[in-house]
Amino acid sequence: MIDAAILPLQRRALQPAAVWLAARGVSPDRITLAGFALGLAAIVALAFGAFGIALLLIALNRLCDGLDGAVARLTTPTRRGAFLDIALDFVFYALVPLGFALHAPETNALPAAALIAAFVGTGSSFLAFAAVAAQASEAGRTAPRYPTKGIYYLGGLTEGFETIAAFVLMCLFPDAFPVIALAFAAACAISTLLRWRQGWIAFAPD
Repeated sequence: MIDAAILPLQRRALQPAAVWLAARGVSPDRITLAGFALGLAAIVALAFGAFGIALLLIALNRLCDGLDGAVARLTTPTRRGAFLDIALDFVFYALVPLGFALHAPETNALPAAALIAAFVGTGSSFLAFAAVAAQASEAGRTAPRYPTKGIYYLGGLTEGFETIAAFVLMCLFPDAFPVIALAFAAACAISTLLRWRQGWIAFAPD
């Protein structure tokens, strides 16, 4: 919901580190893959109940997610990099609830399943909009886009910032995971419905 507002602040904050990495020849794809590896380690930490370590690893994953784009803008952005970034992000988001479910399946499995299902809704509506918007652009039509993103971007009630905020709350208050997960799943469902409506309107026949 507020990703567009915080993106300029994020770019300014990450610029010095991005310049340092680009000057040393670190490729954006390597940063993306390193971030995903940290994300996988966070899932393992969640499964074993090491919530403080998991929170640190999630933060590092998000740091890499910001740095790969910043380094790409200083060098040469590629379609492969944009694809890799978004594909791994969606897998990471779905794996976090799985980590909590593995830790305490008797209480967390059902809320985790509900949240993962909700992520399917937000993710599929997001990617479907991006795919159709790209086709519309090729046909000479216009569609909303974040200028620093590698794909056409449809916002919503639950975007990246809100998702990570929910993950932080889950790590800080793991016993409250079921409540947080179900509440955020409901918010994701609302976001999915709003995106369906936006796509229905944006791609209406001329």
